[in-house]
Amino acid sequence: MGPRYVWVNFDVDIISIGKTAFARLEPERQLIRWLRFERADLAKFFVGDYLRLERFDSLRGMQVVDEFMGNGPTGHWRSLWDILNWPCPREKITFIHPHTGEERPPPTFILFSVPVTDQLRSLEINDAHSIEAFAASLTDAARNQTTMASAAGATPPSASPSPLPLPTLQRIDASAPPAFVKPVKRINEGPDVARFLASLAYRDIGVFILQLNRALCPRLPEDAPAPTSSSSSTSAAGTSTSTSRPAAARVFPLVPDSPTSVPSIRALQTLLADINALVAQAPPDPGPRRFGNVSFRTWHALVEERLDGLLRAGLLGEALDVSGGAARDEVGSYLLGAFGSPQRLDYGTGHELSFVAFVGCLWKLGFFQDGNSEDGAIEREIVLNVIEPYLRVVRKLILTYNLEPAGSHGVWGLDDHAFVPYIFGSAQLTRPVRASSADPMPLEGSVPGAPKPSDVTNRAVVDDQRRSNMYFSAVGFINDVKTGPFWEHSPILFDVSGIRDGWGKINKGMIKMFNAEVLSKFPVVQHFPFGSLFSWDLDPDAAAPQQSVHMANQPMASAAASGNAPMPPPPPTTGTAAPWAQATRMPPASAPGIPYTRTNPPGPRSGTLGMRPPPGNKPDPSSTAAQITVTKAPWARDA
Repeated sequence: MGPRYVWVNFDVDIISIGKTAFARLEPERQLIRWLRFERADLAKFFVGDYLRLERFDSLRGMQVVDEFMGNGPTGHWRSLWDILNWPCPREKITFIHPHTGEERPPPTFILFSVPVTDQLRSLEINDAHSIEAFAASLTDAARNQTTMASAAGATPPSASPSPLPLPTLQRIDASAPPAFVKPVKRINEGPDVARFLASLAYRDIGVFILQLNRALCPRLPEDAPAPTSSSSSTSAAGTSTSTSRPAAARVFPLVPDSPTSVPSIRALQTLLADINALVAQAPPDPGPRRFGNVSFRTWHALVEERLDGLLRAGLLGEALDVSGGAARDEVGSYLLGAFGSPQRLDYGTGHELSFVAFVGCLWKLGFFQDGNSEDGAIEREIVLNVIEPYLRVVRKLILTYNLEPAGSHGVWGLDDHAFVPYIFGSAQLTRPVRASSADPMPLEGSVPGAPKPSDVTNRAVVDDQRRSNMYFSAVGFINDVKTGPFWEHSPILFDVSGIRDGWGKINKGMIKMFNAEVLSKFPVVQHFPFGSLFSWDLDPDAAAPQQSVHMANQPMASAAASGNAPMPPPPPTTGTAAPWAQATRMPPASAPGIPYTRTNPPGPRSGTLGMRPPPGNKPDPSSTAAQITVTKAPWARDA
């Protein structure tokens, strides 16, 4: 088959072979990342941030970000080189920007090539010394080849174009607005999720989440050297270590009730305050209840009744007075869907997604153009002064009306009700990037002085940090409503707290998990409506979603309606499987994302019990209960 070609990225600082990683092998910082073996006789090398093997990428946007692992301080397009004669011609090899998904032509020449198979057979791959020696030999080959290429007149890496600006959600042309329509339901059964993953709406949601996420990353001065993972990463002991004195980073904490000078942000704060005030007009019913307080329907009806007036007031009304008010109807549907379901008396990540879409609609309409667009300032205002106040309103609704989790995995979910505070809260604590730069989002490390990930299990630290950080604020709410050991009622968050690579690694994993557990799950996205701003139309640049175990087990509306929905076969394992074991898009623990780093504390763990509806009561086919199995927590009691 000929030699296998190896890529060298001059900025990668971890070598990963199969499932084994060797850190800090630094032959002059010219290091190699080994991603995986496809077969015993074929080693594939996958380095840098801008390569995609299409068969590993069924989606786009943030899914792509997580597939890429080479995030060095200058790990841009200039450090990648072409490969010829790829040994698997049936696979298409493309260079792709991790945020925009835009393809780029390959660089001009091969850096070097070696017969990889013969080299691998002569190595003990679990021997770090052998790996380091092999890396050093490849480094020497790279240096020699670079010298030869420069002598031949090839373009040196430093002369390559600088990276493109990071993408943002595109605003509509005010002179030619789209034909606004009232959003309608399009996801009616499981296979429709695959169609959603190739839609313009999915692309826009991903771009907007990443745009907001990066705005919260701590910043260094523009003239500061690019930070390395060793300068501000969290060590195994949980403390920040540094090989040099880093420049002071600017962080972006929560400042509750702080005034804002941006009129558009003030308008949305007023909107949320008016919605929050309606709770006093719909006090909870004092009677016995188990699955939510029926007075929530009264509150929701009040919001629906006054929605048009709320959207006509002040600056918000001016922005939505487009096409004879048609924009108001479209945007209002997302706002109304952001506060839970009055039919099911529940709230979950699908409703949270609706609020993100509401804010995204306003962005597309140019509502936030009165804010400072430099270096993500207006995006930070949106997250810290709009999304966080929205979450506070929602938490009040949950406590007041005892709202059930919607589409929850029970004890095996990240959180019963929310997801975005874990994304944005971890972004607040990541390793800093240079201000006004196109540096990619750090994939590991923490800002100096950040709390340790393991501090989420310490109530005193959580109570202190929840005032300034969205991640700890969400954990604090869990502590408010749940009792018992943290590892028992929140095992996923407990596992995450054991990650030793810092908040950057957690942020990366949260984005991947959001894509898999929110955007790719039928019970969550089935109620998301589509209009002109978040369109059901196909994204022309989207790759076709691939079949997966999760997709094959998506529920069918016809089966749910008949009450004869087939159950997936039990997994071939012993013990009690997680309820989502057969229907998840999450990768195994060895894949990129959030690994399970904690071991269970001592003591027995009881199994999970499926909850069944009372005799004679059949779940509504459109409800979550018709599509997923509700899992009873081990400590739950029957009412």
